[in-house]
Amino acid sequence: QVQLVESGGGLVQAGGSLKLSCATSASIFSFSAMGWYRQAPGKQRELVAGITSGGITNYADSVKGRFTISRDNAKNTVYLQMNSLKPEDTAVYYCNAERGYMRYWGQGTQVTVSS
Repeated sequence: QVQLVESGGGLVQAGGSLKLSCATSASIFSFSAMGWYRQAPGKQRELVAGITSGGITNYADSVKGRFTISRDNAKNTVYLQMNSLKPEDTAVYYCNAERGYMRYWGQGTQVTVSS
């Protein structure tokens, strides 16, 4: 059973930074892609950033230039560096991994940005 464990969320003032981590119980290379999603109260879950097994990254328009997704293959960990945070970035952030038709989710970590 694949497990994804997120960490690094918290409360930060607008303009600040946070770095989220997602540690997997399986090799990162066993997944075709990994990513970070977020869900704010009353809103649908949305893709924030993704990275393929080949290292190709993509970002939501709302976070381009502010967020960076990366990975440490040796640690089987994916990161999301979030800079210049805005109150509208407040949400629960979820790590996601894809393997064939299977999709795995972490438990989520809360990010709150105060104005």
